Parts: sequence; C-alpha cells; structure tokens
Amino acid sequence: MFKQHSVSLLLALLLSACATQRFDIASSQKTEPTFQEKQTFWLGGIGQTEAVDGAKVCGDASKLARVETQVTAGTVALSILTLGIYTPRNIAITCNP
Repeated sequence: MFKQHSVSLLLALLLSACATQRFDIASSQKTEPTFQEKQTFWLGGIGQTEAVDGAKVCGDASKLARVETQVTAGTVALSILTLGIYTPRNIAITCNP
C-alpha cells in the first residue's frame, strides 16, 4: 500500500514539474522555433550563465519574435536522479522571416 502511494506521488511530481518562461518580442506566424538547444547547468546553475544572442540567431534584432526556456519532466527527472548535480534546461528562439 505504501509503495503504491509513493510511486503515485513520485509520478505526480514528475509530471507536474514543468516550467516554461516565454518572452514574446513581436507577433509571429511561425509556431516552430528557428533555434533549439539543450543547455547544461551544474549544481542547479548556481553562479553559471549561458548566453545565446537572439539577434545573431535571427540575423537581425528586428526579426526576433520569441525567446523561450523550458524545464520538462525529463530534465526534472535527470536533476532528481543526479541529486541536483546535473540540471539541464532547454532554450528555443523563434524568428520572423
């Protein structure tokens, strides 16, 4: 009985532990990102920075439509399995033509 509740609780936590931060710079008709990358962070990203220049990705700052970072159930699972040592995040940039 306890084991079933533990598995159910762990599954609920993994499935609900997603987060997306989306910054819409301009309206866009595109739904698919132009650029996607998985970024690696160690120890929860304490003291680390990862930078992607959206203007360079799109060719010009005026073409930048959306910047998005995402933590998925899979990346949360990796973080849990490594006890927070490895904490990946996904980034996506959408450009206007």
